[in-house]
Amino acid sequence: MERSPAVASRPADDVVLGPVGTAPGAVEPRAPSAVDPDMAGWQRPGPTAEQLRGDLLVAACLFLGSVLSMALLRTAGIYDEPAAGWLSVLCLALGTLPLAVRRRWPAAVTVLVATAFVLAGELSVPETLFLNISLFMALYTVGAWTADRRRAAVVRAGVVTAMLIWLVYSIFRAATDPDSLPGLSRAGAFSPFVAYMLIQLLTNVLYFGGAVWFGEHSWTSARDRARTAYRGRLLQLERRVVERQAVALERLRIARELHDAVAHHVSVMGVQAGAARALQASDPARAAVALEHVEESARQAITELQGLLGTLREVPAEGVTSGGVAVVGPGARDSVGSLTVERIPDLVAQSSEIGLPATFQVVGDPVPLPPLVSLNLYRIAQEALTNSRKHGGVGARADVRLRYLGDAVELEVADDGAGTRRGPVASSGLGLVGMRERVAADGGTLDARPRSRGGFLVRARIPLDAASASTGREAS
Repeated sequence: MERSPAVASRPADDVVLGPVGTAPGAVEPRAPSAVDPDMAGWQRPGPTAEQLRGDLLVAACLFLGSVLSMALLRTAGIYDEPAAGWLSVLCLALGTLPLAVRRRWPAAVTVLVATAFVLAGELSVPETLFLNISLFMALYTVGAWTADRRRAAVVRAGVVTAMLIWLVYSIFRAATDPDSLPGLSRAGAFSPFVAYMLIQLLTNVLYFGGAVWFGEHSWTSARDRARTAYRGRLLQLERRVVERQAVALERLRIARELHDAVAHHVSVMGVQAGAARALQASDPARAAVALEHVEESARQAITELQGLLGTLREVPAEGVTSGGVAVVGPGARDSVGSLTVERIPDLVAQSSEIGLPATFQVVGDPVPLPPLVSLNLYRIAQEALTNSRKHGGVGARADVRLRYLGDAVELEVADDGAGTRRGPVASSGLGLVGMRERVAADGGTLDARPRSRGGFLVRARIPLDAASASTGREAS
């Protein structure tokens, strides 16, 4: 009985699902390649230890299955003169066991398996099923794992051509041997014998075509996964750059606002010091000591501010955006020195007028705040209300609370998120980055997160030590 490859069932491998050991559609848990998958030098990442163990198990199972199949066929007596037992086992080992390293050396394994397949056919080894599966897997692996795509194409073309030549030779030999396939009539141009041979030819075309197609598809899928991972890595790097730029821009703006907020009070100190010097005749000793402290503090503050501003580039006019989001409420064009927590009620009223109903409540006994702390709290409330209006949707409501806790001041802006959204809203996340920078500049903490019952919460807590409290009283 002549041997010809039969269409094998699709192997339990990574034809579509990915490498052995990964879930369907899952991406291999490897770091993205440093080489762009669209470049010519890209290579598929090597097999994992789990995949190699899976290949070893598959090869052992195929070998044991082929030995069992051989024993059953010998017992059935289908082959008139089968090969000797030891020779059959040797051919089966050569045709199945190399699959244990098929991902490491796919081309060499395919050549070995194809050679064993031809030898088993010529020596009448009584086994067909498992050798067909092994040859299919070997051809598939060449297309799926060979890094040199030209070599993969050459090896597959060579093996397929050699196997088809051997098949044609086997058909010719069967056609000229009257004792071959005695149960099939050869009479007529389209005899049962000819039909049988055509079925064999069609079967092998589909067999080899499937092995080549699945292997190429696996390689393409692996490249697509690598391309996705590579682009995701680039996006992460780009996002980090954008965040660093946002932090730098926010620090520039904070530094400028620091100058505007403090310079006003320092200038007042200078004017008061000059007036006191003019009146020192009424209490010379006391006025002299006070004036020395005031003037020295004013000089140090102005010197430090000028040194800081000298390192900054010119920043565009204030009031267009805040952390990448349009500013809501008053303060976009107001003098920075006037933007304090006392202006937060104006923000709340403005928010209610433009579509986000909001309430404001002060908890505790208000105390004077340092200028920079008061300015940053105002900006945080402004940004939080902007985000609530943008992400909460039409009909959402916000609640703003300013708490004086003795040793700290706390600003809380929360929305219920119950509004109707007209579509997805893009967010860069830079507004939260700016808030964190402002709070960190004052030594505080920021809690920004979704609420369990819906909506979003922003809570900024800034500690107030004795020095800052006294600074706030003197500045006021």
